Amino acid sequence: MQAETNSAPLAAALYMIAAMSIIGVIDNYVIRLAESIGLWQFHFMRSLMMLPLVGLMSLMGLGGLFPRRKGWVLLRSLLLTVAMLFYFSALAFMPIAQALAGLFTSPIFVLLVTAFGLRQRIGPWRILAVLMGFAGILFVLQPDPGAFDATVLIPVAGGFFYALGAVVTRRHCAGESTAALLGAMVTALGLTGLGGLIWLALFPATPLPGPDGFVARGWVWPMAEAMPWVALQAVGSATAVFMLIRAYQLGEPSYVSVFEFSVMIFGPLFAWVVLGVGLGPWQMLGIGLIVLAGAIIALRSG
Repeated sequence: MQAETNSAPLAAALYMIAAMSIIGVIDNYVIRLAESIGLWQFHFMRSLMMLPLVGLMSLMGLGGLFPRRKGWVLLRSLLLTVAMLFYFSALAFMPIAQALAGLFTSPIFVLLVTAFGLRQRIGPWRILAVLMGFAGILFVLQPDPGAFDATVLIPVAGGFFYALGAVVTRRHCAGESTAALLGAMVTALGLTGLGGLIWLALFPATPLPGPDGFVARGWVWPMAEAMPWVALQAVGSATAVFMLIRAYQLGEPSYVSVFEFSVMIFGPLFAWVVLGVGLGPWQMLGIGLIVLAGAIIALRSG
């Protein structure tokens, strides 16, 4: 494996860029399904579609479906599930650039957890990257001090839990197969979606119309309008994750992870060119700072 890793850096980069381009495109359409169904039904239905694809990945050689360290894999899956709930909730009511900016604060949180939680030393370059990334977050989210809206923190909360999941993955799940980790996370998302649907069936809410009611909306049937977008998410996510995994198999993690930030380009670019959702100059500067901060952290960590 080491020989393959050192001989295919270009292939690894291309796999990662392809994966991020898929995610950058499909996540723009979450708002389409949010117009008619809810967050919980989305995750439940998407998981039902993705699990057979995960089984196919296992048959293709990405490892067995059953984890060895079940407790740590469960914790990882729960942390990433919470992260995805925050992220997809944000996609329903804010531009993808802002949602991605919040999610991709995760390298900053990983560094902070490493420094203050695990008591590991970090150098001046990574401290500078944290400050740079924080400035980038402010530029992209543009919170108004005079009228603070807590909703801008929703994708940042996603980034925090994503970071915790990353720490658990690195320290306690390194020996698990790719299929086992992905299958556990998809299952956790599906069960969480089912739990949310049951809760809303027992204690119905009155959701707002359109995307504003995404989180509070219960089971909707038929879901003909949303089904194509859910299927797009299921197939696109499974394909992108496969490519992402392949990228990390072929290249050094510290090198490959830098290209993961290309989603910060593909997502907003697609939103601008195809959907007509533009960015201001300060937001573009913020995206650049977050990408640069993540790259510095990845390279210095490597």
